[in-house]
Amino acid sequence: MSDTLVECVPNFSEGRDPAKVDAIVEAMRIPGVYLLDREMDADHNRCVITLVGDREAVQEAAIRGAGKAAELIDLTKHTGAHPRIGATDVIPFIPIEGVTLEDCVAMARHVGAEIAKRFQIPVYLYEAAAATPERQNLENIRRGQFEGIRDEIATNPARRPDFGEPRVHPTAGATVVGARKFLIAYNVFLSTSDVDIAKKIAKAVRFSTGGLRFVKAAGFLVRGMAQVSMNLTDFEQTPIHRVFEFVKREAARYGVIPVSSEIVGLIPKQALEQTAEWFLQIEHFDSSLILENRLNAVMGGKIAVGGLRAGVEPFIEQLAAPTATPGGGSAAAASAAMAAGLASMVASMSRGKKAYLQYERPLSDAIARLAPMREELKAAIDADAAAYDVVMKAYKAAKESPDECKAINAALHQATTIPLGVAERAAEIARITGELVPITNPNMRSDLITATALAGAALEGALANVAINLDSITPNSPEGEAFVIRTRERAATLKKQG
Repeated sequence: MSDTLVECVPNFSEGRDPAKVDAIVEAMRIPGVYLLDREMDADHNRCVITLVGDREAVQEAAIRGAGKAAELIDLTKHTGAHPRIGATDVIPFIPIEGVTLEDCVAMARHVGAEIAKRFQIPVYLYEAAAATPERQNLENIRRGQFEGIRDEIATNPARRPDFGEPRVHPTAGATVVGARKFLIAYNVFLSTSDVDIAKKIAKAVRFSTGGLRFVKAAGFLVRGMAQVSMNLTDFEQTPIHRVFEFVKREAARYGVIPVSSEIVGLIPKQALEQTAEWFLQIEHFDSSLILENRLNAVMGGKIAVGGLRAGVEPFIEQLAAPTATPGGGSAAAASAAMAAGLASMVASMSRGKKAYLQYERPLSDAIARLAPMREELKAAIDADAAAYDVVMKAYKAAKESPDECKAINAALHQATTIPLGVAERAAEIARITGELVPITNPNMRSDLITATALAGAALEGALANVAINLDSITPNSPEGEAFVIRTRERAATLKKQG
């Protein structure tokens, strides 16, 4: 599997005919793309397919899936509980490894343009890829569903697509494509068939009507039960257990209870770890306490048996070896990861203590924000070295074939994106560390000072890597030039923050 991974979760307006879904999935089976999951729901009349792969292959798979869905799905005959505007209703791209949200935005725009060009399906961009603030929210684009857009797309300027002509495909409708962080599709079933209760609870829990941040919700009747259907767009800041408890409390107001809940698609392990920690009230919980996590770390060589030195020493010796990798970029990522680890340790050792109960929420939030960054930075240690190796191979190939300039730029693009991500995480860790100073045990101040120093060193080292890679890029296209300008601006902002 590629070192750069992107997740794509296309939603198709077909949940009742397995043969049609099979055909759509088959159309997306191309080298470099892996099928992780498929979910069909007859009441919603919708299926959700989860793919992962390298960026080029995933883009083409999504485009082919949209084409096959246009052949097989007729929205003029489609009915279901879930709102929809297209046979391929929505295609989000989510960064997993070695890519940024910005990379996924570029992918979404490419895929949107291709779907409009190949299949004459109008495309709207949403979330991080949205061209206007109004279109960041999927619900705004999908208002009125297929029938509403069909009636207004040609006459209402606000409904004009981002790609394609202002007219819907006669049977496939329109499609929404975008880039976002990982989303959890989470539904709670209630002990009633009264869908009005589900709609009232959905109104209370969703952010747009005064509820929890990063929650979208609606009420439906599914399998004879009222269902609160939700999308959690940032589970690190609004965890799944908090959402469940909110729904449970609201349901009690109407004399009903949650009878079950379901995940549509996949859920990150971290989200379940958060839930276990919260419900079990485990003191000083850390993901390394989980047996399988510890085994994976040890068996994968991330933790060496025989003390701390045994675990750290091989990496230090690799840095000291007379080879180009691992180098400063990997060291910067390691420094930032250590900073995140120290800050998390200090927050964890203060949380739950009587003297710091008033800071329970900000301490929990800090721990939740630091955990995924620590994992990303650990991955970046190897990713940075691998990206440098790709650059060297590209230069070597260029000596044999002068036409390889494009390959060099592509390799440098990736080698720039990774340290830029490290710099962004380091800056955020430094901010969090500063926030922890007044709300944690003062006897651990030296740990926070060390974390701040490590984060600062990581930021400076990562930005140095960004700068040297940018200087080597030859902007031979408008997109390449825009990338260099955009990256320099972002690096300058981070440097000021540092």
